[in-house]
Amino acid sequence: MLKNLLAAMAIACAGAAAFVSGAAQAKSDITVAIQLEPPNLDPTGAAAQAIDQVLYANVFEGLTRFRADGSIAPGLAESWEITDDGKVYVFKLRKGVTFHDGSSFDAADVKFSLDRARAADSKNAQKALFASIADVAVIDPLTVKLTLKAPNGRLLFNLAWGDAVMVAPESVKTLATKPIGTGAFKFVKWVKGDRIELERNAAYWGEKPALAKATFRFISDPTAAFAAMMAGDIDVFAGFPAPENLPLFKADARFQVLVGSTEGETILAMNHKRKPFDDVRVRKAISMAIDRKAIIDGAMFGVGAPIGTHFAPHHPDYVDLTAKSPYDPAAAKKLLAEAGYPKGFKTTLKLPPPSYARRGGEIIAAQLRAIGVEVEIANVEWAQWLEEVFRGKNYGLTIVSHTEPMDIGIYARDDYYFQYSSPKFKAVMAKLNLATDPAARSALLKQAQTILAEDYVNGFLFELAWPTVAKAGVKGLWLNQPTAALDLTGVSWAK
Repeated sequence: MLKNLLAAMAIACAGAAAFVSGAAQAKSDITVAIQLEPPNLDPTGAAAQAIDQVLYANVFEGLTRFRADGSIAPGLAESWEITDDGKVYVFKLRKGVTFHDGSSFDAADVKFSLDRARAADSKNAQKALFASIADVAVIDPLTVKLTLKAPNGRLLFNLAWGDAVMVAPESVKTLATKPIGTGAFKFVKWVKGDRIELERNAAYWGEKPALAKATFRFISDPTAAFAAMMAGDIDVFAGFPAPENLPLFKADARFQVLVGSTEGETILAMNHKRKPFDDVRVRKAISMAIDRKAIIDGAMFGVGAPIGTHFAPHHPDYVDLTAKSPYDPAAAKKLLAEAGYPKGFKTTLKLPPPSYARRGGEIIAAQLRAIGVEVEIANVEWAQWLEEVFRGKNYGLTIVSHTEPMDIGIYARDDYYFQYSSPKFKAVMAKLNLATDPAARSALLKQAQTILAEDYVNGFLFELAWPTVAKAGVKGLWLNQPTAALDLTGVSWAK
């Protein structure tokens, strides 16, 4: 912290000069920094989050898309109709849409994109999103029909993922290095190890972006990120990697600090097939021994939103269920005694590398020790965690953040690594898969959240925060991360 304070003082004058110089120019360009560089530029061919951060909505678009609040909006499909049995979706495409190379976008491109994504040899990292599709048929150039194997109420949601963007057969072989989409920005240049440059698409079908140029820079080191932001070298740092420095930016009128949430539900997972976690009283005791505020303060420097179930707080259907597992060590001890563990028990806590897990694990171990639960901490690397915990299910407790969009459905999988099995929950999820009415889906999602909270399936800790530091004049940035995206289509500079 002291090192960063000294750095801030040393570069304050240079930073102020940079801001004055920038203020004299017409603001039609922006430089955005992120931590990780994409391994390639094809969102349909790799799982890396950084690909979507740069390209989602900016360069590539799907039939539907995520809004900033996580809800679904029309994308390249302006409307759709669903048959009463929920098995046929007919999409009406927008007129006058072209790819960045000038070729037209039509129903044949939709069929090509979806058939490619669901093919037997597909390299799509989220191929499962398309598993319910039985057939894609071209009705006319602006109409495409999707026939499903069975009703799937998540189809419109699935089609909004970055893995479901529309591509053309003419350019698909070079997407990894030369992405060609239909979005509001066109790819210009990738200087590996440094930056990706985009420019406004003058032929865009929709509202033209205010920005004429956008540059994404890659800065992985937290100290370098702090220095670059303070010096004015970058306009926005999305996902700022050092939350301990946020107070410095908040105190500086040159900056704005946005702290939103992600899809990262951070949980203390419990192995339901290992005693004593098969007993709901023990799981409830563990949940009530956890002081979420202390964990957020100690592990995340106060940045993060407490959760009481497996659902993102920014989602419109979120239910705040934190009151079902309040911090109450005395009640936790009583529950352990009722379950036959008046003196507590011993278990393991396996922690993967992220700081939220390592720092949070030490705090949780101390909190559990206070109710008589002795925790043996084992720090493991990701490969080891995947082998021992995720696949091998060899653990008692673990801490991990689940970052996939709205992934509550994992609790319907008996073989998932925490091995929770609830016929009641699975019945709700089965109804959800069949439901297409928004109100019905909302009610079922709220019911599913409540079941997880009342079963105390895991210790629900907090939603990973998404801190963004930006110059004061930047407008239109997403606060939250309903998907991994830095959508610049609505971003502008204050006049």
